[in-house]
Amino acid sequence: MQKLYFLGGGNMCQAIVSGLVKQASFDITVIDNNADKRAHLEQAYGVHTGTVVPDLQADDVLLLAVKPQDMAAATAHVKSNGALILSIAAGLDIATLSAMLNNPRIIRIMPNTPAQIGMGVAGVFAPASLQAADKHIAEQIMSAVGQVYWLAEENRLHAITGISGSGPAYVFYLMDALAQAAQAQGFDAATARELSLATFKGAVALAEQSGLPFAQLQKNVTSKGGTTFAAITAFEAAHIAADIQAGVDACVARSEEMQSQLAKANHDG
Repeated sequence: MQKLYFLGGGNMCQAIVSGLVKQASFDITVIDNNADKRAHLEQAYGVHTGTVVPDLQADDVLLLAVKPQDMAAATAHVKSNGALILSIAAGLDIATLSAMLNNPRIIRIMPNTPAQIGMGVAGVFAPASLQAADKHIAEQIMSAVGQVYWLAEENRLHAITGISGSGPAYVFYLMDALAQAAQAQGFDAATARELSLATFKGAVALAEQSGLPFAQLQKNVTSKGGTTFAAITAFEAAHIAADIQAGVDACVARSEEMQSQLAKANHDG
């Protein structure tokens, strides 16, 4: 069985591990300095744990799941020996990671938090030099916790960060806004939460089943001069759609900025 090592045992690592153990397709070891995390991972998922990445073999896989700013220190003593490297660290490009690990066999992944319940979205990029077998491994790992979208260029990871990577936070923001509006209309906090949650769940399910464009679905419940029309008119007057676009643009710009900063810091270091 192929050996898969996780460097970092945080939430995203645990989400991916939870999906993979159901497949029983990898021999998994999680490397983390936190004893409580190691104990939880062993008890919850039955995986191996440790505090140091062993010297790797070429047919091993190492998934980097530590914070970008901690990556240089965390990988300083890692001997990858040509193993396949998967990175979910935002902002660290393949050139920077390759220099850190003395290994160009790297695939970058941008997952999102719904992976914790098996409903994630992962944008994935692999250089053209990598074999199809390496891409298959990355897809096998990430499809265990959601959908996988392959990107043609590495810089497209910034764009997918702005959409699906950070996207769940936008949805939670809108859910909270609707819940706050419900409270302003006199509902208690618990009922306001339930109403917002049920409305979002129902709308998503309807959109999935109908297959219609989102704009058409919105028009289907917006009778001219009616109650929904009044709300949509207020949203349009406030330029809500344009503001959401501006938020996505800001997220993408920050992702690009972080990559530049991390590349410079690691080059200077």
